[in-house]
Amino acid sequence: MPDAPTIFERIIAREIPADIVFEDDAVIAFRDIAPKAPVHLLVVPKTAAYPDVAALAAADPALLARVVAIAQQLAAEHSDGDYRLVFNSGANAGQTVFHVHAHVLAGGLTEGSLG
Repeated sequence: MPDAPTIFERIIAREIPADIVFEDDAVIAFRDIAPKAPVHLLVVPKTAAYPDVAALAAADPALLARVVAIAQQLAAEHSDGDYRLVFNSGANAGQTVFHVHAHVLAGGLTEGSLG
């Protein structure tokens, strides 16, 4: 029996609404529904083939570079260009959706402000 689609796959398929801020053939980005910073966006590859950033880096470094480039672009568009880029890898590290995604956090952050 195949696994149920992740919430990200359902957003990509437009089965669940999201506040989408960027989309191209490979990547989609949208606002986090439970923001941890004034700007909290998720940058998600459209493929569900990679559960975490290590798997993505090993298999498709060009797609990982695209995710990072879009994160930088969005930080410039939605804040002052300074940002944190966070990839949670594993349940014990806070990952709840096992479809690789980057958190772009920006907007007046200070050291330790998210800890």
